[in-house]
Amino acid sequence: MDGDDDISKNLKKRRDIEPPQLQNRAMKKSFPTAVGKHAPARVIESIKGEVNKYLKRERRKKLPEGVDYWDFACRVGTTTDDAKSVHVKELGGAIDAALASQAEGIPEAIYVEILSKQGIRQGGKDAN
Repeated sequence: MDGDDDISKNLKKRRDIEPPQLQNRAMKKSFPTAVGKHAPARVIESIKGEVNKYLKRERRKKLPEGVDYWDFACRVGTTTDDAKSVHVKELGGAIDAALASQAEGIPEAIYVEILSKQGIRQGGKDAN
């Protein structure tokens, strides 16, 4: 019984700890383009779906004090070395471009890196 009490106390302590407000979160993943019997076009669509799901999940997270929105620094390529920086709105097109960039056919993997960072609005109509 004492062991159960220790476990419940540790779990309660873990729930009370909040993550650091300034911590950057990242998704760095190499997606294989040849997955079993699946057509390459369907695999690419599933990669885009997973990336969009990650972005939605990150945008739902609570914003720290003084931050207006979550911003993302993105890189896409066939490897980590040839990955190019792209805007978050251009991720789908960049994944397609990385797929089409291979002259000899379909690359064996597509590398996607997304770093979430804090965004603060600059100027605009509401600025004084």
